[in-house]
Amino acid sequence: MNMILTKIIMLPGIILGLSLHEFAHAWMSDKLGDPTPRRQGRLTVNPLAHIDWIGFAALVLVGFGWGKPVEINTSYYKNKRRDEFLVAIAGVTMNLLIAVVLSFPTKALMKAYYSSGSALLENITYIFYYAVMINLVLMIFNLIPCPPLDGWNIVTQLFKLDKYDWWYKVYQYGTWILLALILLNVTDMIITPGVSALMRLLGL
Repeated sequence: MNMILTKIIMLPGIILGLSLHEFAHAWMSDKLGDPTPRRQGRLTVNPLAHIDWIGFAALVLVGFGWGKPVEINTSYYKNKRRDEFLVAIAGVTMNLLIAVVLSFPTKALMKAYYSSGSALLENITYIFYYAVMINLVLMIFNLIPCPPLDGWNIVTQLFKLDKYDWWYKVYQYGTWILLALILLNVTDMIITPGVSALMRLLGL
């Protein structure tokens, strides 16, 4: 029952993190002149437009998952490399912003809970606490420089990696490489200390 309650308490943070992450990609691409996300109905914060249900279930059940990728058309960009970088970094920036903003009410709720001991307040506090933590997890996970994650596109545009022949091989097998990193707990070794450090920095 405790595990089920924890999963339920985590749901708002998961839905918020995945939805606004993808919305941020869509919004940035739209601002840079690409009408594709708008035409496909992705310029909304409605979770139904952004959640991939398999990715959502995976995130709830096993701790990692994904949203419905935002389709973009880079031919509309004035500066392709710069604009691809901006679109790629928009999602993780949104997750960081959510975590920072929610850290303030989380700290206030924690203080109120410690004073009152209310069970209801405890659950509300955990909803906010997990929302902060989940958004930090999504941010760090997506910054890992492995396709198909945002981190891969970020380092690609920063260092012009797509001029090398090996880039296409890595891109082709990126999903399998990422799966191997997850199964070997390499992603955990990156995410866990990163989230812990940022939670401390936010006073949580």
